Formats: sequence, structure tokens, C-alpha cells
Amino acid sequence: MSLLRQPLLALSRSAAVRELVSTLPVSSGIVRSYVPGETTEAAVAAATGLVDEGLRVTLDFLGEDTTDHAQAEATVRAYVELLGQLSARGLARHAEVSVKLTAIGLALPTAEQGTGFQVALENARAICRAARNAGTTVTLDAEDHTTTDATLAVLRDLRKDFPETGAVLQAYLHRTEADCRELAHEGSRVRLCKGAYDEPEEVAYQSRLDVDTAYVRCLKILMAGQGYPMVATHDPRMVEIASSLANRHGREQGTYEFQMLYGIRPEEQRRLAASGETVRVYLPYGGEWYGYLVRRLAERPQNLTFFLRSLISKK
Repeated sequence: MSLLRQPLLALSRSAAVRELVSTLPVSSGIVRSYVPGETTEAAVAAATGLVDEGLRVTLDFLGEDTTDHAQAEATVRAYVELLGQLSARGLARHAEVSVKLTAIGLALPTAEQGTGFQVALENARAICRAARNAGTTVTLDAEDHTTTDATLAVLRDLRKDFPETGAVLQAYLHRTEADCRELAHEGSRVRLCKGAYDEPEEVAYQSRLDVDTAYVRCLKILMAGQGYPMVATHDPRMVEIASSLANRHGREQGTYEFQMLYGIRPEEQRRLAASGETVRVYLPYGGEWYGYLVRRLAERPQNLTFFLRSLISKK
């Protein structure tokens, strides 16, 4: 992993740096390049533009590690509002939502309302119902490795009533090949990403080569399976490998998709879509954008120059 990764991730916990980054002009531009806004209206407007370009969208109301029950409920309301807007604007066929379980209660302590797991499950059900009513789907986002078992358990429960619910697996975790085998069944939707959290070597591969190799092994499992692989990568090599594996297994375009983050390689997103591939853009929004932004900087340290300039600029 890059030597810059750990210090950058440490910045994600600094409220003071967040305030500075959000107010200085250069950094404000960086924020907007990755997060189109804080409101439902801004998110829907950005989604509309992407759909008009022939892309699909998954929207994430940013927030995680919520330890306040009221905040978890507010996040559910935000998703229900978003889904209503997607339906009203005729976007639901092209746009789904991504949900982090710790944003809707997984990290809550045991209370009158039950355990965090129970709260998150019920809140996830409410979002899934709203998504189905809107004519779209939900994907459960992956978080750090301590949440993986609980996230997959919620997924299994949700799929009893909402079998269209998608999963996210992170290739850098040692366990992920086995999880891919378990989830590569008919009707399953699995987004495969490399992983964005700072994980210990006991549970995750550390070198770029090992992560890339693990990603390819997982891709092979998903492409050979009966599910719907969602290939989340900006790496040109992985895009090429995924396309080759799809051809090898007789997959037609539309039986899998590519996913990329909002603001990263937009020309490649459009190129793939123009070639007939299904391309979905991960579009985050909301006030809790800072941790997300810093993880993106950690993944792409070439952006650090602009970030540092923003911290010392007085203009």
C-alpha cells in the first residue's frame, strides 16, 4: 500500500481539517469533483445528468458509524425521500441506492429498540420497501472488516423478501474468495471492489500486487457463476480482464456491469457506455462527505498535491 495511505486516512477523523478543506477555494473544488452536493435535489440533478449521458447511477447518502438512534432514522428518511424523487423524475429504471448499515443503526449500542443489528435490519427493510415501490433496488455497501459478517447476515435476511438486494465484496480481504463462491448464484448481484479501508495484514492483503491478484481471482469466480457481477474498478487492466472473462464465459453485455466513482475517469465511463457496456456511477451526497473524500485521496495520492495546496492557500 502507498506510504501516504495511512496518514491520509488519519485525516478523515479530523474535524478541524475538514472545516479548513471545505472552506478554502481549491479544496472546495476537490470536494465538488467527488461529491456533487449535500441535498437530495443536488444528488438527483447530478443523477439526471449522468442518465442523460447513457450511464446508470447508484446513490449513497453519506454517513457511517452512527451511534445515535435519531440519526439512523433520519438517514432512512433521507433514502425514502431520495427514492421518491427518483421515481417522480422517471429515474428509477436507471438509478438505485447504496446503503451502509452503520449509517442506519448497525453500530448502535443495545437499547430499548433492540440491538444495532436488529435496528439496521429493520431500517434496511424500510429502504428496500421504498426502493421496490419506486421500481428500483438497494445494494448494501461494504465497510471495514469488523462489519462483514453482520452485513452478509443482514443481506441473507433481506433477500428472503427482497431477493434483488445487492452485495458488495472487497477483494483485499482474505475471506472474499469464499464469499464470492457463496454469492455467485442465480439472481445474486455482487459489486466487487478492491477495498478502501485501512485493514490489518491479518485480514487483508497489503501490497498492490497481492490486492490486484486477489481481485482477478474473485472476478473469475463471479464471471463463471450464475449471478450478476458488478465490476467496480478504475484500473484499465481490470476493465480489460473483466471484459476478457465475460467473453470467455459467454456473457453478453448487460449480464454484468462496470462501476466507477463519480468524478473519476468520466471519459472512460462514457467510452465504455458508448461501446454497449452497462456502466453505473457511484454518486455520493450529503453533509458527511469528509471521510469519503479522504479515502478517495488515499486511493489516488496524485491528488495530494492539490489537497496540500488548498491547506496553505490564502486566496
